[in-house]
Amino acid sequence: MGSIEPYETSGGRRYRVRYRDPEHRSREKAGFRTKNGPGSATEFLASVTVDMTRGDYIEPAASRVTVGRLGPTWLDAQAHLKPSSAAALEGAWRVYVEPRWGQTPISRIRHSDVQTWIGELRAGTAPTTRSIPRPLGASSVIRCAGVLAGILDVAVKDRRISSNPARGVNLPRKTGKRHIYLSHAQVELLASNCGQHATLVRFLCYTGLRWGEAIALRVQDLDMFRRRVEVVENAVRVNAKIIVGTPKSHRSRVVLFPKFLVMEIAKQCEGRTREDLLFGNGKAYLNQPTAHGGWYRSAIAKARAVDSTFPSPTIHDLRHTAASLAISAGANVKAVQRMLGHASAAMTLDVYADLFDEDLDAVTVALDKARSESVGFLWGLGHSGAPEPSPNVTLTGENDPGTSVPPLGFEPRLCRF
Repeated sequence: MGSIEPYETSGGRRYRVRYRDPEHRSREKAGFRTKNGPGSATEFLASVTVDMTRGDYIEPAASRVTVGRLGPTWLDAQAHLKPSSAAALEGAWRVYVEPRWGQTPISRIRHSDVQTWIGELRAGTAPTTRSIPRPLGASSVIRCAGVLAGILDVAVKDRRISSNPARGVNLPRKTGKRHIYLSHAQVELLASNCGQHATLVRFLCYTGLRWGEAIALRVQDLDMFRRRVEVVENAVRVNAKIIVGTPKSHRSRVVLFPKFLVMEIAKQCEGRTREDLLFGNGKAYLNQPTAHGGWYRSAIAKARAVDSTFPSPTIHDLRHTAASLAISAGANVKAVQRMLGHASAAMTLDVYADLFDEDLDAVTVALDKARSESVGFLWGLGHSGAPEPSPNVTLTGENDPGTSVPPLGFEPRLCRF
């Protein structure tokens, strides 16, 4: 499989290892100080031979490629993602991953180096293209680590490195933001202060559509007689540009809207063609309100002027409100899943577990009632659960003329063992 040759240098004798790789190309590595023992030429040749026998051989030149050369290729392969998700990955690569790892050969990346970098991202001391570095939240750190790990995953599959040093690092835990749920009265208070966008706000609060799904609705997507709307498109803003695609789940769905919205939605359709957008001027997609100003923040301020306890919901909190109102009205988890377009009922339960806490109380009450009506009735307790009167029972024996026993509260039955 190979040979070991000595040669002389100004620093003394050295050893050169020659071998052929799995594709029969001649390879060599020189500079070994000893022929035998730890770190020797013989040990290296043995390890290469074992790797080739097992199919684990890594070509030295392939492992010297830098992360910066592999990164763009990996990003181009993420075409299956939604534009907003792909843009987030590109931003993480450009701002944080490339500045730290771009010039690093993949064979020189160590697990401990990646773990240190994770800590630097959290502390705001990691290399970045930002003019003013800042600490990153858990979601952003996880995204950056995922980009590096994804690039190195491909390097492993391409047999450039034997394992991925970015996998298995300790990542920060994401802490979910507390949901804000509006009541029916709060929804109406908010909508009444939204001016021309009142119908849109009510629609979001009672259908659970995402902002991008709602502003992408067209008149032709409505079925007014059956009070249904078909969600087939999603319009999201990515890098100051509206991109229209399929809904987040990549599947269309049908959502019902309450009867009280029929007249308002009908007014929205007046003067519009079937191809026109339902909300806005019918031609241009509405911009999502910012957190710092605009008609939506103004509506919240007006609502607080009326009710000082009024919360500060984001646009996405209106979707949470729809889930809350549906569940409080008696909708089961499967119905809520279909309304919101979640991939599974498990996802709905994970997101809105707090809304189903009251169901546990309802279950125990229902079980208690069912037991009292069935088991209690069988034992003579009656439908109400109260003991029915029964006559005294007289027990007689061979030498006992008779003993009167107080009522037992139920009719004794003959039991055989």
